Amino acid sequence: MEPEPGSAAYFDNWYADMAVVPVQAEIQQRHLGLPPRLLSTSLLPWDGIAEVVAALRLSGGATLVDLACGRGGYGLEIAARTGARLVGIDFSAEAVRQARDNARRQGLAAEFRVGDLAATGLHAGSAGGVLCVDAIQFAAQPEAAYTEMRRILAPGGRAVLTGWEPRDPGDERLPARLARVDLAAGLSGAGFGEVQVRDRPDWRAGERAMWAEVAALDPGTDPGLIAFREEALQAPMIDELTRRVMATATAP
Repeated sequence: MEPEPGSAAYFDNWYADMAVVPVQAEIQQRHLGLPPRLLSTSLLPWDGIAEVVAALRLSGGATLVDLACGRGGYGLEIAARTGARLVGIDFSAEAVRQARDNARRQGLAAEFRVGDLAATGLHAGSAGGVLCVDAIQFAAQPEAAYTEMRRILAPGGRAVLTGWEPRDPGDERLPARLARVDLAAGLSGAGFGEVQVRDRPDWRAGERAMWAEVAALDPGTDPGLIAFREEALQAPMIDELTRRVMATATAP
C-alpha cells in the first residue's frame, strides 16, 4: 500500500528517492541560486535567506528552531551566518537522518530530531527564533502549530515563516492544504505581537523558471522525478491562485 500523500511515511520515501537520484536538488539549486551544500526541498531563493536572517534578529549563541527542517539546508546556512545554535525538527525520520549527515559533512554543530510542527518536544521558552520555510501548510492542526511556535519562543523571540497564501480561500481549484493558510490570523490567534505578512513576488522568478524546466523533463520510471514533474504541471495554477509571502511575528 502506498503511503498517504503528506504523511511522514510519504516524505520518508520522498527524501530517500532524492538521495538516490539527486537531479531534483540540482535543478532547484540552479534556479534558486543555492550553493551545492545547501540541500533543500523548499523554494526559498538565495536572496531571500538574507531577508529571513534580518527578520529573525538572532544574536550569537541564541537557539534557532527550524520547524519542518527537511535536510537542514536553510537552518544550517542561517545558523552559520548568525552564530545561532540550531535545532531542526521534522516528522520524517529519513529527512532527519539526511540533515545529520549534511551537518556532519559541513563540519557544523547542530541537533536534528524527529518531531511534529505541533509537538516539538522542546522546553517552553527555549528558542530565540523559530523558522518555518514553505511548510506550514503541512500542519495537520494549524492552530496547534502556531501555538507550539509561541510556546517554545522566549519573550522577544521572533518567528519567521515563508510560504504561499491563497488570493481567494474559497477558490475550489486550490489544494485544501493551501486554502487554509492564513498566517496573520494564525500567528495573532496564538498570541504573537508585531505580526506582519509581506508579499515577496520577486521570489517567484526562480520558481517559475524551475517549474518550466521540470515540466519539460522526461522523468522515465523514477518515482521521485515523476512526482516532481506532476508538481510542475500544477505549478502555473498554484502561481495564479496564491501570493508568495513572508510572515514575521514577535513573542510577547
